[in-house]
Amino acid sequence: MKFTDLSSPAYFDNPYPFYEGIRSAGAFVPLAPSIMLTGRHAVIDALLPDRRMGKTYMPSVVARYGESAREQPVFQALERTFLMMNPPTHTRLRALLMKAFNARQIEMLRTIAEETTDSLIDAMQGKREVDLVSEFAMPLPLQIICRLLDVPVEDGVRFGDAASLLVSAFDLAPMSADALARANQAALDLEQYFRGVIAQRRATPGHDIVSSLIQAEEGGERLSEDEIVSNVILLFVAGHETTSNMLGNALIALHRHPAQLERLRGDPSLVSKAVAECARYDTAVQMVVRTAFDDIEVEGQTLPRGSIVFMLLGSANRDPERFDAPDTLDIGREPSGHLLTFGAGIHYCLGARLAMMELEIALHKLLTRLPQLRLTNLDALQWRRRNNLRGVETLLAAL
Repeated sequence: MKFTDLSSPAYFDNPYPFYEGIRSAGAFVPLAPSIMLTGRHAVIDALLPDRRMGKTYMPSVVARYGESAREQPVFQALERTFLMMNPPTHTRLRALLMKAFNARQIEMLRTIAEETTDSLIDAMQGKREVDLVSEFAMPLPLQIICRLLDVPVEDGVRFGDAASLLVSAFDLAPMSADALARANQAALDLEQYFRGVIAQRRATPGHDIVSSLIQAEEGGERLSEDEIVSNVILLFVAGHETTSNMLGNALIALHRHPAQLERLRGDPSLVSKAVAECARYDTAVQMVVRTAFDDIEVEGQTLPRGSIVFMLLGSANRDPERFDAPDTLDIGREPSGHLLTFGAGIHYCLGARLAMMELEIALHKLLTRLPQLRLTNLDALQWRRRNNLRGVETLLAAL
């Protein structure tokens, strides 16, 4: 097993047969010295909340790119985000972010999400065929995160490609030299832009999340300038890349299971369960990485201290040891507390509630306002060449 096994055309098109092999091969599958994969639900579910597992982001990058990775702007920027940190620093940063990203703030976005969804559907009506990725799935969460940050949607669109390049840095397989250079420039461009936004908010505070981060205080401490910049960039990137891919994957899954699609059309009250099931069946974020800070016993095996483990969330969500008929989409499936789509433990996705709200609104309105909507390129989908964030380039639909 090697890194490139996760960047083959077959893997990009359908990683689930590969995952079945990983689960069958054992609790841990060696990838390189002290680096391994796991795809079993029981293993990942046990390790994610274990405080003996943590983040060593830069060493995991160096293992793939070499020592020069430490000097690359894209990796430096990501290392400064709370996503890559451990307690107590992570605890402080997450507490500050949660003050600005709480349930009340998210619920206030419901009306915005509904209005944005309706506006995008209005723009599509009257057309014979649309691309649901570029005309709906991407602009919907992008416009919402721009409202949350109070930046012009035009700027969000302008930096959309930069966000995609930054996401590529999370892939397990190393980027090419050219792709790395473009990702570095994207990180620098985003940093320059958001430093300007932060300067504006310091001069004229608003009610947006950037202003909240500037003003947020926990235990007498505030975020530093670099911490605000890096975490605002993280929110911008994660706020639309992940949700847009989840929406596209959900629409594909439903159209590949027409009986389930008709069931949802006939009973819109199932939308919450349908979104949860689609998020299990074909999630956007396919893997996360952790490092063992101590020897850990799991599933009868010892995970040695210092081991870097790539945890395949997409595999865990299809594990037959945990889910009945895991390769079948069932929108009536009872929600499971062990769904690993958004991770678990102290690094559980901060935006999970917002993402699920957006997905429920989007799916409900699409199916009720466009009852004749039908995907037309199901047999010719072009999956993005990423092994971490799964989604398609285009999703054509007849209205």
